[in-house]
Amino acid sequence: MTNVFEQPWFLLGVSAVALLVVFIINSVSAKGAKWWLWLLPILIAASAFAVDYFVATDNEKVKTVIARIVRAVQNENADAMEPFISQDYHDSYHPSKEALLDNCRDRLSEPLIEKNVLSILSTDVKPPNASVVFTVRVVFDPKGYVYEFRKMMIFKLQAQLRKQGENWFLSRIEIVTIDLQPADWQHIQGAASEVLD
Repeated sequence: MTNVFEQPWFLLGVSAVALLVVFIINSVSAKGAKWWLWLLPILIAASAFAVDYFVATDNEKVKTVIARIVRAVQNENADAMEPFISQDYHDSYHPSKEALLDNCRDRLSEPLIEKNVLSILSTDVKPPNASVVFTVRVVFDPKGYVYEFRKMMIFKLQAQLRKQGENWFLSRIEIVTIDLQPADWQHIQGAASEVLD
């Protein structure tokens, strides 16, 4: 079923039907439609966009968390990631949130990334848990040490998020592939030459 909080299309369809009904009433009635009936389809259409804009669903919140983390990495700002990471974070390489942030601070201390391009492949949101599979095309900074080896890499990642109160937090993230080759956190922990092997 269509979620009216995520997409305006259902209410826009209702608006179109309401417009048709008002038009029919106007055609068959000798007096014509009351002027205020013409406002009904406009109000329904406006409410479709208002609901979509002002009501954030869990799915939208989860995607926003992923997008903000990817943007923080692009900006080489590990501290901007911190508010979106769960206190009990852990993954196959990092035993804690602090370990992940320390690793990010270390890797992002020099010019590395020029641009990240995020593409969400799938989301599975069942509060209080969510799973997201996404890719990030990383365009390296020409001033960085990786650029001389590679101009770009594509990472496929799988993230787990947990809802606490009204907010979602990253509780785990794993690297699935790098440039379509199976990979994990170990593949990006060495020197630049090792990263690209």
